[in-house]
Amino acid sequence: QVQLVESGGGLVQPGGSLRLSCVVSGINIHVYVMGWYRQAPGKQRELVARISSLGRPVYLDSVKGRFTISRDNAKNTMSLQMNSLKPEDTAVYYCNKALGGPYDWGQGTQVTVSA
Repeated sequence: QVQLVESGGGLVQPGGSLRLSCVVSGINIHVYVMGWYRQAPGKQRELVARISSLGRPVYLDSVKGRFTISRDNAKNTMSLQMNSLKPEDTAVYYCNKALGGPYDWGQGTQVTVSA
């Protein structure tokens, strides 16, 4: 059974930073393109960043230069460093496969950017 557990969210002021973490169990992530998604209230879930098995990242235009995705295949974990946060980054953030259809979603971690 695949489990995805996200953590690290919180309330931060505009311009602040957060680092999200994802622990994956039940699969070896090293063979998969993995990604971070987010879903804001009333909006569809969107892929924010993805990273290949060899560590090559691709970002949503709105987060380029501010977010950095990384992975540790040995530990089966992923991270998302978020800097210069904006109110429009407010959402629940999830990790999952980025290609080939997602596994069951975890509970996500809430990120709220507000003064």
